[in-house]
Amino acid sequence: MIKIDGKKISQEILDKLKNEPKIKKFMAVFLVGSDLASENFVKKKESIAKELGVDFRVYRLDEKLTGDKLKEKMRPIISSKLCGGVVLQLPLPSGVNSSYVLNSIPPEKDPDVLSERSLGSFYNHRSKIVPPSAGTVESILVNLDISVSSLKSVAVVGQGTLIGKPITNWFLGKIPKIIALDKGDDFSILKEVDLVILGTGQSGLFKAQMFKEGAGVIDFGYGKNIEGKLMGDFDGKSIAFVGDDYLDFYTPTPGGTGPILIARLFENFYQLNGK
Repeated sequence: MIKIDGKKISQEILDKLKNEPKIKKFMAVFLVGSDLASENFVKKKESIAKELGVDFRVYRLDEKLTGDKLKEKMRPIISSKLCGGVVLQLPLPSGVNSSYVLNSIPPEKDPDVLSERSLGSFYNHRSKIVPPSAGTVESILVNLDISVSSLKSVAVVGQGTLIGKPITNWFLGKIPKIIALDKGDDFSILKEVDLVILGTGQSGLFKAQMFKEGAGVIDFGYGKNIEGKLMGDFDGKSIAFVGDDYLDFYTPTPGGTGPILIARLFENFYQLNGK
């Protein structure tokens, strides 16, 4: 069984970007409120930007701002000719419509592929970039030398805007069977699929014995268990009950999909700005 080293895959992507011409435009990141997890995610992106020599600018906005006020604050920065990419760190404070604010980001400056226009282009196969989550799945499969066409069935559990929906769409037309599931669905079908992708955000919900022998597991879940330790949707400790050879591969948390997601975000930034 292979334990995916997300940091290694991430570094390979970043090393390739270092050989590309330096991007002269800046990346704007809007952080609304003081959510600790969001702060940590922004710090990780800032660290990667520093490694690449990307001008990374964080704009901190009051969590009490309405959607209209947020868009008003963001507008002059987004419209700047020197701005090459805009990231709105999610989640936004309760009461603010994320889609409404995200739609102020034009596709040519949307490395996260989250505005309706960006997603529309992606869903209709007209986008030059793919959402970082779909890109992460792609990078993992390439690293394992697994062709998408060799997969007979894939289940995507969790159908959120950031993870589940774009990944499900990315697989459409590429494999014979794609199964979209969400929290509360019957997970017994997972015993029949080659690859399971998790993104429910419910720590430790899935055990190794719930999957087919020889399956692969890509886990985007990110939370804390009752002991306060970081954990994904997949309970890696459950492997001990089925044996080390039960699964083909899996991604740990932390150190699995997270680093690759950030690397693919920056790869998108480069592609939008002339790579």
